[in-house]
Amino acid sequence: MNKSLRIGIEIGGTKQQIVTGDTQGNIIERHRFNLEPNANAIDIQKRIEEELSKVIATHQPDRIGVGFGGPVNMATGKVATSHQIEGWSGFPLHDWLSTLTELPVVIENDSNTAALAESLRGAGRGFNPAFYMNMGSGVGGGLVIDGEIYHGDTPGEVEFGHLRLTPDGITVEDQCSGWAVDKAIREAVTTNPDCPLGQIIGNKTGGEAKYLADALAQGDAVAQDILSSVTSNLAFALSHVTHLFHPQVIILGGGLSMVGAPLRKGIEQKLPQFLMEIYGNGPEIKLAELSEDAVPMGALLLE
Repeated sequence: MNKSLRIGIEIGGTKQQIVTGDTQGNIIERHRFNLEPNANAIDIQKRIEEELSKVIATHQPDRIGVGFGGPVNMATGKVATSHQIEGWSGFPLHDWLSTLTELPVVIENDSNTAALAESLRGAGRGFNPAFYMNMGSGVGGGLVIDGEIYHGDTPGEVEFGHLRLTPDGITVEDQCSGWAVDKAIREAVTTNPDCPLGQIIGNKTGGEAKYLADALAQGDAVAQDILSSVTSNLAFALSHVTHLFHPQVIILGGGLSMVGAPLRKGIEQKLPQFLMEIYGNGPEIKLAELSEDAVPMGALLLE
């Protein structure tokens, strides 16, 4: 057993990572897998089992940290549910991994692990408290105070994606997840096929949000309208976060954050209109620095 090495696992809605790294969160080896559209929990468990046996034999780590894409019960290590992948509800993830590997295991929500990594090793260094939001296949949030992940009652943590934007139940995730933006783009380019965004996408399907930045750089009005809607919804939702927790920094992470400066600036400009006057412009808005390293790096940092 190597007490200086540990395993970090990310279980998400579109990808899975198993990394080996040190106690400071530095990754020395990575195994990354994209999930098939029809993948379920059993498929993911089989892949984890196959890969862990090889990683453990090679590195002999002393523990495992997991960032899971959904709410988990911290007391039992059971998955509450996954909002993207079928078959996880009620699964005893902690006990399964402990039995499989005979190693100590810590289970966390993936947004919490990413928040920890960004707070200690990324864009949140020097800020306290630090709020992190992840915009991937779903939308999540994590809050780090004095270097520790904030935990509310179980199950569930800082469920930012499930904040309601309207009284009738439309949530942040419904409007601002990568999948939601993909859908909005598909609908927009169907109506406006000759716009720059439509020309860039062409016949390609899936992951349309990744083309948004290029269309924005061309001054595409359709892309600008989509961005304006997303940033307005995010600014409104983040005003609630600001009023409740008053973080010093809000960190934008996940695949949609790859839109970059236009996304950050849009939120920064719109947030103050939703805040009480004494809060001024609100927290500093920053783009995440760790990209897809955030969740597995945070998993390595779990104690």
